[in-house]
Amino acid sequence: MKMFKKWLIVFFGPFLFSCNYLDIVPDNIATVDHIFRMRSTAEQYLFTMYNYLPNYVDAYNYHVFLGGDELWANDYNVGQPAPAWQIAKGFQNIVNPYSNYWGGANGGRGMFVAIRDCNTFLENIHKVPDMDDYEKNRWAAEALFLKAYFHFYLFRMYGPIPLIEKNLPITSSTEEVKVSQMPVDSCVNFIARLLDEAAVNLPERILNEATENGRVTRSAAKALKARLLVTAASPLFNGNPDYGAYTGKDGVQLFSKTYDAAKWERAAIACKEAIEECHAAGHQLYYFNPAFLPFPGSAETITEMSVRNALCEKFNKEVIWTSTANRATTLQRENLPRLYSGDKQSTTLSSFGVPMKVAEQFYTKNGVPISEDVNWNYNTRYGTRNATTADKLRLKPNYTTANLNFDREVRFYASLGFDGARWFGQGRFNDEEPVYMEAKLGQIANNHAWAYSMTGYWAKKLVNPQSVSSATEITIQSYPWPVIRLADIYLLYAEALNEWQGPSAEAYQWIDLVRKRAGLQDVETSWQQFSKNPGAPASKTGLRKIIHQERLIELAFEGQRFWDLRRWKEAEAVLNQPITGWNVFGKTAPDYYQLKYIYTQVFRKKDYLWPVREEDLIENKNLVQSPGW
Repeated sequence: MKMFKKWLIVFFGPFLFSCNYLDIVPDNIATVDHIFRMRSTAEQYLFTMYNYLPNYVDAYNYHVFLGGDELWANDYNVGQPAPAWQIAKGFQNIVNPYSNYWGGANGGRGMFVAIRDCNTFLENIHKVPDMDDYEKNRWAAEALFLKAYFHFYLFRMYGPIPLIEKNLPITSSTEEVKVSQMPVDSCVNFIARLLDEAAVNLPERILNEATENGRVTRSAAKALKARLLVTAASPLFNGNPDYGAYTGKDGVQLFSKTYDAAKWERAAIACKEAIEECHAAGHQLYYFNPAFLPFPGSAETITEMSVRNALCEKFNKEVIWTSTANRATTLQRENLPRLYSGDKQSTTLSSFGVPMKVAEQFYTKNGVPISEDVNWNYNTRYGTRNATTADKLRLKPNYTTANLNFDREVRFYASLGFDGARWFGQGRFNDEEPVYMEAKLGQIANNHAWAYSMTGYWAKKLVNPQSVSSATEITIQSYPWPVIRLADIYLLYAEALNEWQGPSAEAYQWIDLVRKRAGLQDVETSWQQFSKNPGAPASKTGLRKIIHQERLIELAFEGQRFWDLRRWKEAEAVLNQPITGWNVFGKTAPDYYQLKYIYTQVFRKKDYLWPVREEDLIENKNLVQSPGW
């Protein structure tokens, strides 16, 4: 019985106890041999390591959703103590940091504990008797990948971190376990090496989808390396003058003071290798098959479904790595409006809104920013007009809505719901019988005390079109969260090429593939024909701005904006803009379509990196605090 209890602690301890980074000496040594004496228990241990992955679909606790500026909760949720929500409101602190992935507290998961378990697995997997060498090598490669990912996750949040090559012996002294942060470049090289080693023995593709979906492949390792090296080459980590005085306790410089263009070259090479590996494994941009519609669909509808289902159709060929433990259910309910009259649809939470600045980032139908389109009146965007029958695939005919909602690109309509918008799906897949939203106060989408959007926009993209609504209930069609998809890597490659060599046909190629899926013309043509700044794609600065906006649009609501704004060092400019939306308490169009200030966010320079908990600094004198904290 004692042995059984110890065995339970090894498997489930990370979920029962609060551990911090100092717990890098493995406990319960007597049970390790028990775990690795047979394949079945070793496999359970492997799956336990996957469970350390962040809860990507936890809308309130996962910081990339409510911790930034892409989604904003309504008044009913203002007082919610959720960690992510506190970060968005500027309340991050050093006493008990929100989303603490260093120690695994306050909405975070203990990444150092996860790394410790990866090391234990790597040290013992060779002992399992009833496995062949191929399977042992593959499982070890998965553990290496996860070890790299957990280090990467910490690096992206904290910058310099301790690197845990192996677990220390149980006989280690207290001083020996007091680790130090390593320089950023050392962290990057360490993580890249782990991914290279993992790629050798990872499978090219998942063959047994029924039992192995969600496990990593060689494509996932190459793609994560591409993301890592692009992050390392970006302004936050590449010669950032703000961190010139950031040194460890031993005086070692933790950030290089000098910008290194070669980092972009290295990143570009990694992106190219990732794309080639993905293509060889059969990954490709997702296009919706119209044969799946019960009724003939228009070209506009097919394009909209291609955009939405690239995220929502489980295990489609564009997804490089999926987290099967994260099923988007509550996340959908928080972004699904009420579509039917009466006090029904009780499972529709519908309390998240999309701020105005995010709605404005999408292009016009001509594929250029709304402030640049020569044929689009930017100055009257907050005015209103009536939709016509020609707009019926996007807007409700004879209904008054904002000028901002007219003549936008397909990704605008695929990603956002709003007053007067068509909501395709929810069991209604006929272009001739559309369902439209009505969101003024007292109308269907805004007639409940807590189920409404604070801004007047909903993140439709997060809601699976196969989720079914009726007047009495909702059946949510959940989907596993896609951690990395191919469009992301295409745009990373274009970014790396531009930063390394400047504008080129090859850089345009990867942007244009993503734009084509969205029904847009290529970058050069769109800017030459419709932009007030037609020469923008021909300069490095101009193309950089285009690529950044393309990423913000294509990857909207997928968690990348949160990290991109930081690595580009654009968060201070963007996240200090106020959160605004329509006056959702207006009952008429003139009252409703008034711009309303909701919250003034504050993003400080120190917010680029997470703070280390003050108690950890007291316990380990070898650690230093992140700059500004």
